[in-house]
Parts: sequence; C-alpha cells; structure tokens
Amino acid sequence: MTARQDGEQEARWLRWRSVADLYHAYFTGLILTVVTRRGTADAAEFVFRVFRRQQQERFLPGLEKLGLSGLPPAVAAAQYHYLSNWIGGVSVEYMYESDRKAWIRYPPPRWIWRGTAICGVPGEVSRAMLRGWHANNGAALGNPKLGFVCTKQTVDGQDGLEGYYYEHDNALEVDQRLVFARHLEAPIFDPEKAPALPVSSWPRPRLEKAYRNYAMEYVRTAAPVAVQLFGPEDAGYLLHITGKLIGMQYFDEIACGFGSSRGSAKEFDAFMFELLEAQDDLAENGESHGVYGIVQLTWRLMTDVPDYHPACAKVLEGLIEGLAAACGRGIAVDMKPGVAGAPPFVWSIA
Repeated sequence: MTARQDGEQEARWLRWRSVADLYHAYFTGLILTVVTRRGTADAAEFVFRVFRRQQQERFLPGLEKLGLSGLPPAVAAAQYHYLSNWIGGVSVEYMYESDRKAWIRYPPPRWIWRGTAICGVPGEVSRAMLRGWHANNGAALGNPKLGFVCTKQTVDGQDGLEGYYYEHDNALEVDQRLVFARHLEAPIFDPEKAPALPVSSWPRPRLEKAYRNYAMEYVRTAAPVAVQLFGPEDAGYLLHITGKLIGMQYFDEIACGFGSSRGSAKEFDAFMFELLEAQDDLAENGESHGVYGIVQLTWRLMTDVPDYHPACAKVLEGLIEGLAAACGRGIAVDMKPGVAGAPPFVWSIA
C-alpha cells in the first residue's frame, strides 16, 4: 500500500469513528429524552425492550462469530460481553473464576452514559438494561440454570457496573435470573488472562467498521422499539427532538473528523454528502440557483428492519436539521421521504 493509499484509509477510518460518535451520542441522548419527557418508568421499559431485542438478535450469532460457542455457558456469556464491547470501544474487564462463574466489569467512565449524561440516568433505567440482556443469556442458550448477579451499578454511585454469570444447580425462575449482591466485589482484572480476538480473522479494517457499526446498531434497534412502544406520533417527536439536539451539540466534533467546519449551505452540502458516504449510504448531489440538493438512495441503518415505520426517519431528519443549524445560522434543510417513508430521501439545503 502506498503512503497516499494509507493516508486515504486512515481518513476513512476517522470518518467512520466520527459517525460512531454521532450515533453513540444519539442513543444516549434518546434515553435521556425519554427520561425527561416521559418519566423513569417509560424510560426503563424502553431500555428493557431495546436491550432484549438486541440480545435476541445478536447474542447467539455473536457467539459464533467470536468463536465462543463451545465454552461453558457462564464463561461464554462473560467472554461475549468482554469481546463484543471491546470491539465497540467500550471499556470492559473479564475475570474467570470457574467454569460455572465468570465476572464482567464496566469501569468508569461508562460508555453508554457518556460524560455528564450519567447524572441524568436513574438506577431503574440501568437495571432495565441488565434485565433486558444479561438476565436472558441463560434462556437464549437453553440453560435455565444460568443467571446474572449484579454487585455494582455506576449510576448508583459505585465505582463501575459489575457482576458475574453463575450456573446454579437448579433451573431459575424468571425473577431469579437477575439478582443483586452489593456486598460482593469483583476480582482484580488481569489483561494477560483475558480472551483476545484472532488477528487473522479480525484485521484492522474489519475492526474499524465493526467499531462504527456497534454504535449505529443501538439506534437501528431503538427507533422501531420507540415507535412500537410510544406510537408513531409521540415516538416521532422523541426521535426528532433528540436528533436535532444532538446534531447541534456535536457538529463541531463530528465535522472535525471530516475535515469540515462551519459555513454556508454549500459547505454543509459537502459535509452531509460525506457523512452519508461514511454511513455506507448511496447518494447523488447537485445545485440549482443557490439551492443544494441531495438524493439519498439508501438508508443502510434501517435496511431490512422488519417493523420499520416512516416515523423512524425522524432520527435522520432531526440529526441533519441539528447539524445544519450548528454549521451555519439560517441554513434551511427540507427532507421529502419516498414511498412508505423509505428511501430515496430527497433533501434540499438552502
């Protein structure tokens, strides 16, 4: 590979990471939007459904991809969380105790509650995440004896989220699959004893794309869950306002990864086109009499989502409107969706 090609590849990876940061912020922001606009109970139910859906869709296929299927259930579950989160840039630790007991720990700062967002997350919402995913791994593996014991929660003021998978002697009732033992402490993490991805099957290009996709996948799951739970009108509002706020707050940070800066409609048109490309979306752009147009032919984020609803497009509409507002005062963005609220999306920027 030439120096020029190497530089182009590094620039592409930087854009991918910027996309990951944008969708990471959106997902955290969406949970806070639900907390503040609908209350803790609705937010907890929303988070539970998002993480249960992700667990049902990704856990077993992920075990296969990561080569963990032959391990004891407790060890497989813990190693899955360690490796899959590591790929997504999440700080996480893994400690093996026995074939029936394996720990995971998410030390501060917590990825999902980025920055000051952690101050707005009720403990009930964090527990809902564990109920949605960690507590269901035994059921997904066909092993009703496997449960998760949570010993700490960061949002409760403890120094991390931690706990262990344990295979009991008897089958667990549903309400026994997640229990709390705050008096216990995880062992010290030893990186030398942690599992590692095989370099041959996980080269850097694959890791960089997986890093981007990790954050995007949460939004792919969350949008249809919000529509099904809150209805199209209320969900559309929540998805849109979150996108607009996050776009405005994060434009400078995201644009930096694209070598872009604040400016006019012309500059935003160029930035948006590159942003869509970095999301693996196909688009065409043009200009007429000072109005810039982009025809977005695909929306990879929602491709093949079985319960896609037109209200899901409020995610993208809100983000683009917010990014435009921060790029330059007075930049007007209009989006016209295609049939059934799906691509092609026709954007005008003036």
